Amino acid sequence: MNKRVLRWFAASLLGLLLVAGVLSVPLAGAAGSAGKPPPTPLLWKVTARDGASLYLLGSFHLLKPDDYPLAPAVDAAFARSARVVFELPAEEVQSPQLAAQMLQAATRTDGRRLQDDLPPAQWAALQEYAAAHGMPVEALAGYEVWFVGLSVSLAEMAAQGLDPSLGLDQHFMREAARTGKPTGGLETAAEQIALLDGMSLEEQRQMLAEALDDAKDGNPQTRALHDAWRAGDARRLWSEMALDMKRQYPALYRNINVARNDRWVPKLEAYLQPGQGATLVVVGSLHLLGEDGVVEKLRARGYQVERVGADSTR
Repeated sequence: MNKRVLRWFAASLLGLLLVAGVLSVPLAGAAGSAGKPPPTPLLWKVTARDGASLYLLGSFHLLKPDDYPLAPAVDAAFARSARVVFELPAEEVQSPQLAAQMLQAATRTDGRRLQDDLPPAQWAALQEYAAAHGMPVEALAGYEVWFVGLSVSLAEMAAQGLDPSLGLDQHFMREAARTGKPTGGLETAAEQIALLDGMSLEEQRQMLAEALDDAKDGNPQTRALHDAWRAGDARRLWSEMALDMKRQYPALYRNINVARNDRWVPKLEAYLQPGQGATLVVVGSLHLLGEDGVVEKLRARGYQVERVGADSTR
């Protein structure tokens, strides 16, 4: 079982933030591939007694051009919905202040340097990585360990052709703007940044170690998880990623996944009140999966829940 789950959780969490300009990724249109079938969606429909409904769509925050076009069930859910809700409000993701906000949190203010927080072998591995990628390691010395680990992870994903501007969140933010649909958010960028900035130093070091190890190995886990997302394989994503995180880092798992899901559920229930119609909700896939996921939490509250556009046994 692959144990490199911490840096992926972090990269998934901050995929939206990094598109704001902390890492430079050009905004691109989603040009599909005629020879590749659409991804099988991680899509559930939640229905209240009066008929109000939520379409819960599991996002991959970084995608490739050939991940488009989307499955007809996804486009139909968007067309039927009166509004689209994301993890972060669209206006905050698109704000020029967001990059500065993240960099401010990532910049060291304790008088120490990055290398002071890393074991000698890890500092040497980072120097080797930076030299191989034409990156002056001195430019990293003023940042927190979590930010450096996250930057390495996102750079390696970009090298595989994964682009945050093509993630489902960004795609539907553009579609909502094009069609005039209102949008909303479930939390703020400050809350997301605080989750990473609040990681223990041990967790931050582990995230960086996983990112550097994956860079050496060619990032097989990223490819495997992207393949599982394309296949709509909820069971595989849960068992090979979330359960590892839950076993290895239970406190961080509660903060990043469970606690956020618990905060989101009452906000989502507001969209299931009479007269609300249909709402499309686009969030990171893992927030929908397993016993701690939003899907099961809403089912436990008595709502009708069904998988849409896929084999429900996946």
